[in-house]
Amino acid sequence: MNTDQAYELLQSAGVSEEISIQTVRRWLRERKIKYEGTVENRNSGYILENTDQALYLLKDAGVAPNIGIQVVQKWLQEGKIQNVGRGEVSDYISEEKASKQLADSSLNQDRLIRELKVKIKVQNDHIKGIEELHRTSITALIQQKENLKKEIVNLENEKSELQIETRQVLRDNLELRKELLKLREELSKKKEDNPQKTHTVLPSKTHDFRQKLGLSRTASHKEVIASYKRLLKLTHPDHGGNATAFHFIKTDYDHFKNSLKG
Repeated sequence: MNTDQAYELLQSAGVSEEISIQTVRRWLRERKIKYEGTVENRNSGYILENTDQALYLLKDAGVAPNIGIQVVQKWLQEGKIQNVGRGEVSDYISEEKASKQLADSSLNQDRLIRELKVKIKVQNDHIKGIEELHRTSITALIQQKENLKKEIVNLENEKSELQIETRQVLRDNLELRKELLKLREELSKKKEDNPQKTHTVLPSKTHDFRQKLGLSRTASHKEVIASYKRLLKLTHPDHGGNATAFHFIKTDYDHFKNSLKG
């Protein structure tokens, strides 16, 4: 509180001007107030910390307690005092003031309750959104899992089919090998019986190769070569095939190409 505010306080309490000036000077020396403002500033409002402080200053200025309490009540109603203290003046606060403070407190509590309800609703909506997102994510993951299971089953079926096909090709290769060995034995016997005509018994006719491969007699040379290449790829050791079967098929394939050159 400054000197101007202290002077106005004393004047509004009914203290004479001379005593007010003397009291203000004393409070200034005792550092209870500070020097700020001018006399022209008298109409500016001032606020005391609490009713106890106001009552103490009035008593210190020589104001009678019963008058001081009335003045403090007036200042409190005018909003010049910030808080109600714990001293005797608190017993003299009007019921109207107390009711007003209680009503203000109730309004503040109601406003706080409304704000908290709004916050709770926002949080609940946020939680519901997270839960919905969680359920959607779980559904998507379950669907992905089922799709992967189906894909695994399909791949296993394809693998089984390839294994069956590979075994069938190997069996066919073995049959070809047996036929090739049989032809060689027949050639060897015919060479021994008639060396001059060995060239007439060679499997030079292309339909013999077509028959071995299970092709029709009208199959083209390209179809025969393509069939041999498929068998060579399947029986190649680098691809998990049988080295012996690969050797005999390769030999038969070379004979076929040589027959085309002739």
